[in-house]
Amino acid sequence: MKFPHLISRISIYLLSLVMIVFGIQHFLHPRDLVNYVPDFLPGGIIWVYFVGAAFILVAIAFITNRMVKAAGYLLAAILIIFVLTIHLPNFLNSGDVELKRSALISMLKDTAIACFALYIAAGAHEQKLHNENSD
Repeated sequence: MKFPHLISRISIYLLSLVMIVFGIQHFLHPRDLVNYVPDFLPGGIIWVYFVGAAFILVAIAFITNRMVKAAGYLLAAILIIFVLTIHLPNFLNSGDVELKRSALISMLKDTAIACFALYIAAGAHEQKLHNENSD
C-alpha cells in the first residue's frame, strides 16, 4: 500500500469514527435533536433515528469499503439538506448573535463534511482496501 493511499484511508476511517459518534448521539439524545427537524416534515422523532442510522451505516460502508459511492452521495445529500433546511434558516432568522454564529459554524461544518463525502464517493471507482496497483 502506497503512503498517499494509507493517508487517505486513515482520513476516511477518522470521518467514519466521527459519523459513528454523531449517529450514536442521535440514538442517545433524540429528544434534544427532534427540535431541529423542520416543521414541514411529518414524523418528528423518526427522522432523528433515521439520520442516526444513516450516519452509522455510512460509516460502516466507509470502513468496510463497500458501497462507498452510494454511501458518500447519501451522506452529502443528508448534510446539504441539513444546511438548507436547518442551519441556513437558523442563521437567517436568529436574533441572537451567539445562535447566529453557532448556525454559521454548523453550516460550514456540514458543508465541509459533505464535500469530503463527495470526494470519497467520486474516487470510489476502485473499492478494494489493499489494491497494490492503485494509488
